[in-house]
Amino acid sequence: MFELSLLCPEDRIEVVSEALDALDALSVSVEDADAQTDAEQALFGEPGMPPPKEGWQRSRVIALFATDAAARDALRLLEVQDFFGSCRFLGVTPVPDQDWVRLTQSQFAPVEITPEFWIVPTWHEPPAQARQVIRLDPGLAFGTGTHPTTRMCLRWIARHAMRGQRVLDYGCGSGILAIGAARFGASHIDAVDIDPAAVQSTVDNATANGVRVNAGLPDKAGGRYDTVLANILATPLKVLAPLLCSYVAPGGALVLAGILERQADELRAAYAPFARLDVADAEDGWVLMTATL
Repeated sequence: MFELSLLCPEDRIEVVSEALDALDALSVSVEDADAQTDAEQALFGEPGMPPPKEGWQRSRVIALFATDAAARDALRLLEVQDFFGSCRFLGVTPVPDQDWVRLTQSQFAPVEITPEFWIVPTWHEPPAQARQVIRLDPGLAFGTGTHPTTRMCLRWIARHAMRGQRVLDYGCGSGILAIGAARFGASHIDAVDIDPAAVQSTVDNATANGVRVNAGLPDKAGGRYDTVLANILATPLKVLAPLLCSYVAPGGALVLAGILERQADELRAAYAPFARLDVADAEDGWVLMTATL
């Protein structure tokens, strides 16, 4: 495989990337051309939301092609386009052959939730001190235990008695929270998501972990639950306030994540008519908020 590298100003990144995609690039990525220099710029955005900008003032656009000829043919076609005038060709370089599956796997190590509770990819052995383990491989759905919001939810589950509980995981993603609830004794677990791929991921992961989870689209949820878990993002959590609270049984717990520290007051205000939210945990700029109804 071969990489075609281009230097592009911010206002050309989208059109150049789309053109490369149309020219059958295997992949297209964008990097800060000034990375590791005093001119480096940081671009921050919330998970699952569009980036604040398409790229940096000076971006390196990298397209991967199967052959050197394909990369150079794409370059020739780009160079005659009007929009390419302010861009510059940096080079075509071969990409060394690697075992990409093994390389990807090496980037995912077991994740500690508590000293005795771990998330472990299937290609790793559980740590000796692990007493509870969820086997989970990175996939299409959100929730592998590496994000602070997921870890905080799982810590909460591990520290609260869930034996015999009826639990709802709303916005289940990979199903990791539902599986965690099962690991700590919940007797009935509904896991729902608007994305059918997430529902299937939850079914597959629950089966792989030997636990029973009732996964489906949001209309699968019904009745009252001892614990309602929702690890989404602040904006949908605010919209869902009356619905999520309606699912919590008297004396039950509401556990919310996907909330930045600066958004905590917004969430308190949104839930004030239904419940009193408090910050129960914090990590890397994110907070876990809970309430007892």
